[in-house]
This record gives sequence, structure tokens and C-alpha cells, in this order.
Amino acid sequence: MSDEIKKNSYSADSIQALEGMEHVRMRPSMYIGDTGVRGLHHLVYEVVDNSIDEALAGHCDTISVIINEDNSITVEDNGRGIPVDMHKKEGVSALEVVMTKIGAGGKFDKDSYKVSGGLHGVGVSCVNALSDHLSAIVHRDGKVYEQEYERGKAMYPVKQIGETTKRGTIVTFKPDATIFTQTLEYSYDTLAARMRELSFLNKGITITMTDKRFKKENGDYEGEIFHSSEGLKEFVRFLDGNRIPIISHVISMENEKGEVPVEVALIYNESYAENIFSYVNNINTHEGGTHLQGFRMGLTRTLKKYADASGLLEKLKFEISGDDFREGLTAIISVKVQEPQFEGQTKTKLGNREVVSPVSQAVAEMLENYLEENPNDAKIIVQKVILAAQARHAAKKAREMVQRKTVLGGGGLPGKLSDCSEQDPARCEVYLVEGDSAGGTAKQGRDRNFQAILPLRGKILNVEKAMHHKVFENEEIRNIFTALGVTIGTEDDSKALNLEKLRYHKVIIMCDADVDGSHISTLILTFFFRFMKELIEGGHVYIAAPPLYLVKKGNKKEYAWTDDQRDIANEKMGGSAAIQRYKGLGEMNAEQLWETTMDPSYRTLRQVTIDSLTEADRIFSMLMGDEVPPRREFIEKNAVYAKIDA
Repeated sequence: MSDEIKKNSYSADSIQALEGMEHVRMRPSMYIGDTGVRGLHHLVYEVVDNSIDEALAGHCDTISVIINEDNSITVEDNGRGIPVDMHKKEGVSALEVVMTKIGAGGKFDKDSYKVSGGLHGVGVSCVNALSDHLSAIVHRDGKVYEQEYERGKAMYPVKQIGETTKRGTIVTFKPDATIFTQTLEYSYDTLAARMRELSFLNKGITITMTDKRFKKENGDYEGEIFHSSEGLKEFVRFLDGNRIPIISHVISMENEKGEVPVEVALIYNESYAENIFSYVNNINTHEGGTHLQGFRMGLTRTLKKYADASGLLEKLKFEISGDDFREGLTAIISVKVQEPQFEGQTKTKLGNREVVSPVSQAVAEMLENYLEENPNDAKIIVQKVILAAQARHAAKKAREMVQRKTVLGGGGLPGKLSDCSEQDPARCEVYLVEGDSAGGTAKQGRDRNFQAILPLRGKILNVEKAMHHKVFENEEIRNIFTALGVTIGTEDDSKALNLEKLRYHKVIIMCDADVDGSHISTLILTFFFRFMKELIEGGHVYIAAPPLYLVKKGNKKEYAWTDDQRDIANEKMGGSAAIQRYKGLGEMNAEQLWETTMDPSYRTLRQVTIDSLTEADRIFSMLMGDEVPPRREFIEKNAVYAKIDA
């Protein structure tokens, strides 16, 4: 067999089994992160990654993802089809090896795949192990093959079930309820966000999403088709759809430097936030890494050189910082690496040193060409940088003032804070309460041992539209920083929080159950997302759920959080109960607030999670930018309902 034929072959010999899968069911979190909502959705991503790998190798351009009526998932592609011939080493079909051996797959054979997605290479076999039932149907070489599995074990050898002119693989799986005890229900929005992201990162591929649990009025199922012809340029425009650009075009490039394919797209906007998203082999490396380092080096060096030559910096009395070049920047970096080395707390930080130089060179060349060809845009960018530098100096002074007032600085706690007596942060929680009136009721109703109350006056600053020094000068925001006890970070790394000093491991937003309350909640969440993202990522942020109604008749009473619950409670009481509508927290007395919203044995907290950083960034910019669509919808979609304390 010639080297060229061998390079493009994909057969049983391409499949390498690395290790067994005995521990997957015993310790699933080691393989998929957790067995909650995130882990459940990760199963889909693992199967889709196989199809994306086929696309990266040039053999697939269409992928279909279906949420079936029973919350099972079907993923279909038009790739080459998983090999079904006998695997020499294992003595069974290559399909069975792929489906039942951890780490088995063509992605470990460099002749089959140059690069591949997927973070740990656990692949579809891990999905199989954690599924109650999985079926694989392969269209290959004019024939249709099938094999089914129960909890990772083959029910029968691979068998031919027909003939076909199609090619590709269809995998259908139902997650195991004994593993995923929290929920088996898939979120269409979460899956759609990832499929949209994959379509941008792999231009030319068509990914269809269908939800067979819901039908439209015309009888069609809910669904979307994702396809991008421009890739990252479209991705940037999508993310920045609610921001106002200050330059005329998205700056973009794609080329291969030193065997590292690099794609970059960026634009500057009127905002004060830096939004850079980096990917390696389609994985969102939210902890950054060497590719992000290369991007920043190329951007800073090239813009600094241009700004110095322009003469616009002559009147500036201080040095420009790297941060100044990234204010108001939305950028996406995507690299493909043959053997990525991941590090960091969540294994999403790229460690390959050889990636720095190719990315830096590619970005420098891209920017040099753009600045030379677009002098007006170049001048606008430099002026934005100068304003950012001036604001940074003002923010530094404001930040130092906050720092002096934190617990670490000995400035004491905010006067409005009613602290708890417990000293262990893991057992402490603080309620951020809307208004002094509700704050007073909460102080009376709380358990002083572990519950602290910080009343907030009115609506806090909308940080999405404020310069950084204005944020740090805001009294309510200073009080939040000080009460939580976290340090804000240095001038060069203003986003880094010292969570080791966090005084409460539950930070609970408690606002009225109305439009204004939802707006205030979203303002606080926007502040956390932009300045304390680590709080959300660490699972420390919650939203309290006060009831909307009190249904009462004689000695009987029931609280209701929805209109349906109200009606059911009223029916139980004979249909003639007195119904009180709570317009705000202040209408409840201390005892009612405790038993409905603050008592850990009864309350429901909604934990705020980030499924997708890019989607969260887009939503916050949409909600809190110049156009303000409904906020309540955001709160409901981005908080996971759970009886946290039960």
C-alpha cells in the first residue's frame, strides 16, 4: 500500500484501543465533569465531536442533532461511517471497539485525523457507558450495519441490516437515569448555542437542530439550521450584534504558520469591555493559554508601533498598557493543534509553547495590512486606546480607594451590612436585598448565625455602559466588594479576584418578583459577569425565589409561585380562599419571608450558571446595552431551578 493511500485510509487498523472503560460508570465525573445538567449536555458534545472530526478531515459537511420525544438524542452525519471490519487486536468489529473501549478511535491515528476536537479523548464510548441504551447505525460501502448496547455492553455482534447509497453514522442514546439523577431533560437553548458555535468555528458545515418535544402551529418541529460561510467574521458580528462598532469592517485572517492553522477575527466597539474568546480544536479555552498569549503579543506590539509612528501619543504623560489596546475589543482566536496539552484548573488552558509565535506573527501581519489600508479606522482605534489609558489611570485611583475600604485594608465592613456570627465562609451566606424596607424585614427574619443582609439602594450602576473608574466609584458596588471581602486585582489584571478571601460561599440576590426586581437582578448579574466572573464560575451566585401569592382560608394557608399553583391551592380550599398578591418583598412580614424565601429547609434557590461564555456575553450586551429587551426571560433561562438545600 502506498504512503498516500495509507494516509487517507480509515479502516479497522486505524482504531487504537488505549484503555478499558470499567471506571466510567463508577466515577462518571472524572470523564464528563459532573452528572448534573452540564454533564448531561456534555454527552451530546462528545458524539457531535466525532462528526466534527470527520468534517475537519474533509469527509463530512452535514450533521443533524435531534432531541427525541423521550429526551433521547440522535446525532447523524454524512461522513465515511465508523469502520465495521474486524479489529485485529481486539477480535471484534472496529465499531464495537469504538463504542466500548475508552480512548479508542481514529483520532489517535495521525494518518486518519490531522487534528480532532474533544477534550480528553473519552469519546462516544463514554457516552455509551453512561447511557441506558445506545444504538449505532453505520452506512458504509453500500451497506447498513447496526449494533445496540445497554449501559456500555454490546447486546449482539455488529450485523448488516440492509443496503444503501448513503454513507455516515447515526448514534441514538438515552442517558442512564441511575447516573443522571438530577435531570434527564435536555435544554434546546443550551444545545443550540453549542451547535451555532461549532458552525461558526467550522465554516461550510451545516448543522441542523430539531426538537421533537415541541411542534409549531404549522405542524413542524421546533428547530434551526446553522451554517456559516464566513466563519469567525460572522461569529464576531453575531456576538457584537447589540454593540455599536467604531470601525468599518471586521478584521480577520486565516492561514497556517508552522503547521498551526490560525484563524482570527476582531472588531472594536463603543463599549469598555474586553471580550476575547479563544478556541483550540473547537474547545473553548476559557482559561486562555499560549494561543491567547500570542494574540495579545501580536496585537499590542503592532498597535503600539503604529500609535508611536502616528504621533498621537506625544501629549500622553504616561505609558500605554496592553489592557488599553483591548478595551472595546471583541475578538475570537481559533487554532488547530495536533497534540494539544491542556492545563489549568478545568483543563481548558492551552500549554503548547510552540503555538505562541505562529499566532503572534499571524496577528501582526493581519493588523499591519489592515492599518495600512484603512488609515481612518487606524486613527479611530488609536484614539480609543488613548481614552482607555486615561480611564485606566482614573480607575486605578478609584480601585485603590475600594481596596483601602475592604476588610483586608482594615477599612471595616459597610455600615449597612448586617453580618452573621458564623466565621466559616463555607457555612455563610449573604443576601443582596433590594431596598432598605425589604432589607429591614430580611434582617428580622434571617437566622443571624449564618445569614448576612446587605440592602442595596435602588438600581445599581449599569456596568455594561460605564467606564471602569465610574464602576469603582459607585457606592453600592463598593459596598458589595467590601462586604464580600474579595480583592479586586492589580492594574494589569483587574479581572482577577482573590476568592480565597470570599467571606460568604453563597451570594443570594433577593429582589421583588416583578419587572423592576428582574431588572435589578440582571444589573447585579451583569456586574458579577463583567467584574466577578469567578464568583459565578465557582457556583457561588444564587437568585432567591419569593412567592407571588398567599392563598388563605381559615387556619389553612399555602404560598404559590405561579398562577397555576395559586389556582390549585384555591381549589384545594374549596374555591373561596382569600388570595393575597405580593407586589414586593416589603409586603411580607419577617416570618413569611423566612418560611418562604430564606429557610434552607423550604426555600428554592436558583443557581446561576454559565453554559457558554460567548452566549452569556451576547445576552448581557443585549440586555444591558442601548436596547433593552425583556429581562425576566433572561433570568428564567439562565438560572437553574434546584432545591439547593434539600
